[in-house]
Amino acid sequence: MSDAPKTAVVTGGSAGIGKAICLDLLEQGYEVVSLARRKAEIDHPKLHSIEVDLADRAATAAVAKELVSRFEVTTVVHNAGVIRAALLPEVQLSDLDALVDLHLGCAIQLVQAALPAMRARRFGRVVLLSSRAALGLATRTSYSATKAGMLGMARTWALELAPEGITVNVVAPGPIRTDMFYDVVEAGSEKERALAASVPVRRLGESADVARAVRFFADPANSFVTGQVLYVCGGTSVGSLAL
Repeated sequence: MSDAPKTAVVTGGSAGIGKAICLDLLEQGYEVVSLARRKAEIDHPKLHSIEVDLADRAATAAVAKELVSRFEVTTVVHNAGVIRAALLPEVQLSDLDALVDLHLGCAIQLVQAALPAMRARRFGRVVLLSSRAALGLATRTSYSATKAGMLGMARTWALELAPEGITVNVVAPGPIRTDMFYDVVEAGSEKERALAASVPVRRLGESADVARAVRFFADPANSFVTGQVLYVCGGTSVGSLAL
């Protein structure tokens, strides 16, 4: 697919893992559009930043329409996410609704918008960012439920779209050193050191670790890989993890 247009949409591209994905794809020669609540502070001629609250379905619908009118999008990387941690007795259904909209609804809206261009090219790459928490983690009822939902959704799309040259895969990060991680674990704390020691590879992950996994699934050459989940988690998906 050497003639495949290299235009990627990355949600949550203004910080953390999303920013690392944007930078990595830019290095690979992609035109990259970041969709996030804040402007992506990346100085690059092929980086376009659109500010939008992707938990707002109407706003997402409007930005999706704008997006496909301006760009021929054939790569969608849905990275934007929030946690809304709570033990079961304190779980709010409003938080569950918000995470359904952001983690699942937004992905549907953006991929639906991009599908006509993908189908016309008979080429497309969809990468959803789930989480090791999809396997279960205390205080993550709404987060784990919606991140696990991504796995079933991706496998379904992979089956539906495979005959059209469109692959759909999932990257599921474990504990990665980002602002969202440090909202839960204090930087430099004993908890952080203990968590790193509990990871089988004996370190916390970096955003670049995740970006490299996304690059693999987004690569036009990797047309024989679809419906898969890659845990970028230091081995925690085959062991136990306590935050």
